[in-house]
Amino acid sequence: MAHRRPQGCRRPPRHEAHHAPGSYAQARHPPPGLVQLYCAPQNVRAFRPGEAVTRFRLSFILVFLPVVFFAGSLQASPHSPPSTVTSEQPSASAATQSPTSPGAQSQPKNKITAYTLPPDLYRKARNRGRIGFVSRFIGFFYGLLVLWFILRAKLSAKYRDWAERFSRHRFLQALVFTPLLVLTIGVLHLPIDIFHESVSKLYKISVQPWPSWTADWANAQLLAIIIGSLLAWILYAVIRRSPRRWWLYFWSISLPLLLFGIFISPYLIDPLFNKYEPLSTKAPRLVPELQRVTRRAGQGIAPARMFWMKASDKTIATNASVNGFGASKRIIIWDTTLAQETTDEVLTDFGHEMGHYVLGHIWKGFLFFGAMLFVLFYLGYRSIGWLLARSGTAWGVLSLDDWASLPALLLLLTLFGFAADAIGNAFSRYEEHQADVYSLEVTHGIVPDPGQAFARSFQTYGETVLVDPHPNPVNVFLFFDHPTVADRIHLGVTYDPWSRGESPQFVK
Repeated sequence: MAHRRPQGCRRPPRHEAHHAPGSYAQARHPPPGLVQLYCAPQNVRAFRPGEAVTRFRLSFILVFLPVVFFAGSLQASPHSPPSTVTSEQPSASAATQSPTSPGAQSQPKNKITAYTLPPDLYRKARNRGRIGFVSRFIGFFYGLLVLWFILRAKLSAKYRDWAERFSRHRFLQALVFTPLLVLTIGVLHLPIDIFHESVSKLYKISVQPWPSWTADWANAQLLAIIIGSLLAWILYAVIRRSPRRWWLYFWSISLPLLLFGIFISPYLIDPLFNKYEPLSTKAPRLVPELQRVTRRAGQGIAPARMFWMKASDKTIATNASVNGFGASKRIIIWDTTLAQETTDEVLTDFGHEMGHYVLGHIWKGFLFFGAMLFVLFYLGYRSIGWLLARSGTAWGVLSLDDWASLPALLLLLTLFGFAADAIGNAFSRYEEHQADVYSLEVTHGIVPDPGQAFARSFQTYGETVLVDPHPNPVNVFLFFDHPTVADRIHLGVTYDPWSRGESPQFVK
């Protein structure tokens, strides 16, 4: 549920989802889908870049297993250069050192009426958008090719033989077979990941040094190995126990495991990729302003649950999010956001995140994507028998309960997941629009002009990460899990039920 995109259950960054290669790797998160409750991001199964993949993005992995096994593919998040919008209001970080109340600060001279870019940025944004659109298709088909190659070259059959020679115990076999498969997929997918990161660096969105990027990639591989080994062991234990209903039982088991992963992510997974500190130590005067919004939203979030995250060592993009749920729920503000945005803008970002919680998007999204996962597993069950009967012998796969069949199952789920992603993204765009409306309403009366603050935040974001003002409609339909920046700015500058004597939708 991030202010900008994928990926409680973490939502994709609020500022847009899916634009170009390299726009994935958000300076922060681990494998998508493992800890996110929304449609898997753009690149089908890449680590998490800053475009929009990575937050119920929805980024809940529509295809649970594929995401785990492709989790090692890490892309860097495209973040942005300084905005060209002129403003007299200081940044949020500056405001924290000023005795003046943020709400009393002067508003920018330039009033935003629509999302526009100067000619030089417009050309770059259009090119980046085209590259991203094409690369998403290439990445999808390349992912299928990787799985087909592993099967055709009988690599999975070879790994099975090694695992079975190592031990007769199925759990120990899983600890041999799964790491080999995960690393093979990760290494074969590495050229695509490097391409995305290179594009992000080309457009000066990612500032992460290659050694640091490589370390994140290695951490993602390690997570995929640990989680993938557990899931593979459970999956094949269920298949052996119930060859006809394994898909239903595994679906039932995967949902609580997913919730558990979301719960522990702020404690165990997020710190592997980014540095967090109490927000009160970095922006002490922002905390009471955020609490004004939480009180109006009816959400009790103590200052101890508000955190600052260092993103500037990896990206120039801005973001804010509400991560975890229950006892692990916390507010995250990126240091880039504090540096580039005014306090009023940060409050509208935060209001968006509150909207996801107040409107029940976390659990609605969980149920929606849980239902989609149910359908995907059923389709996998109905088609895996046909696929193995047709090609299993050539691939060295002995039966469905053979470890070597896993790439075939992943191939089917990835294929079906492409259509599921499009459906999930449409659902996500709907929820993100609702959260945008909620943000404008909950900050009304707290921020002098929430519509302009909201629009200015997205204008800055668009200029920073070079968001295409006119993305291809097919690109939006298939890959965007958030409304376009142009549509969101239009909402900000036109939504005003109060002046028309109408009742707000959510905050009465």
